[in-house]
Amino acid sequence: MSTQTAAKRRIDMPALLAWFVVLMVIVGLFSPIFGPDYGVMDVPSLAVCLVILAIAGVRYELGFMRNLIGDLILGLVAATSAWLLVSTVSQHVGEAKLGFWALVVATWAASWLFVERLALWKSRSQSLARIVNLAIPAIFGITLLVLWQLVVTGAGVPKVLLPAPSEIWLRLINSVPTLWADFQQTFLKAVLAGYIIGCGSAFLIAILVDRVPFLRRGLLPIGNLVSALPIIGVAPIMVMWFGFDWPSKAAVVIIMTFFPMLVNTVAGLAASDAMQRDLMRTYASNYWQTLFKLRLPMAMPFIFNALKINSTLALIGAIVAEFFGTPIVGMGFRISTEVGRMNVDMVWAEIAVAALAGSLFYGAVALIERAVTFWHPSIRG
Repeated sequence: MSTQTAAKRRIDMPALLAWFVVLMVIVGLFSPIFGPDYGVMDVPSLAVCLVILAIAGVRYELGFMRNLIGDLILGLVAATSAWLLVSTVSQHVGEAKLGFWALVVATWAASWLFVERLALWKSRSQSLARIVNLAIPAIFGITLLVLWQLVVTGAGVPKVLLPAPSEIWLRLINSVPTLWADFQQTFLKAVLAGYIIGCGSAFLIAILVDRVPFLRRGLLPIGNLVSALPIIGVAPIMVMWFGFDWPSKAAVVIIMTFFPMLVNTVAGLAASDAMQRDLMRTYASNYWQTLFKLRLPMAMPFIFNALKINSTLALIGAIVAEFFGTPIVGMGFRISTEVGRMNVDMVWAEIAVAALAGSLFYGAVALIERAVTFWHPSIRG
């Protein structure tokens, strides 16, 4: 083992984070919190925040909290500190000073320390391990939202530049009918229709391409060329051909999803090696038997890779296509319209709905992949 490698292994990241929390607490103690006159002791809620962060950091560094109970207490301290900071800064918008930002950084470091410890948990229970694996990205995402809220509110960032998550949430819950209508128009109609038609037709064409060598040499290069066409050039043409309603957006989605699916399926059908194909021939298998019993199962990881890529491409294509002509409904229409009206919180609400829909769609495809390709090493893990 080299000296450099040994030095890297000796670095105790949790200890460094704990000391960093203590350092930021000291900075917060001796620096103004809000404006020129408010110190941390003048704001009771932030004084409590400072004390619990200091105790947690010192006790963790001394080794009194490096166990399961201590980790849970550390997570509770980080959550409580975040709540105290968010609830306090809303009364002092744009007045945050060095001491406040030091407490924000200390809370962020405490959250990082909690996630660092959480990732080291070992459990024989698969259910508990699954919960921990879900909790780590969830806590990371919540931490980003809290930091977003604190930075925007504490620095007094104008709403037209970047609204706070709380403002976006209020817009979400107050605009459910509008957001639902946009979701139906864009996702349930254009995205799903274009995705199914584009991926399904590409799969069938891939079988034909695999069967006819001429098509492999002639169609795939053209497919690569068409897949490089810019969506902003294709979308207006599709609107002219198919009208302003969702079929023109579905046509754009078909173009965007067709060739990734075609290329991946053709590559997957070639994934089986010569020995496997020779074995099928010794069993007197014809082309279709070999296709369904060997080559398609071997191609499933490639096919699902294309399906997952297309699950996000389809939503992006439909939203961008709506910028070039659509009825007065749809995610792309709403984004372009509300930007012109300076209703940025509504734009972010649409972005949040689109991100959630795309993530759930991708997750659904990934779950189906796990069920279908359970035999693959990447799934068996």
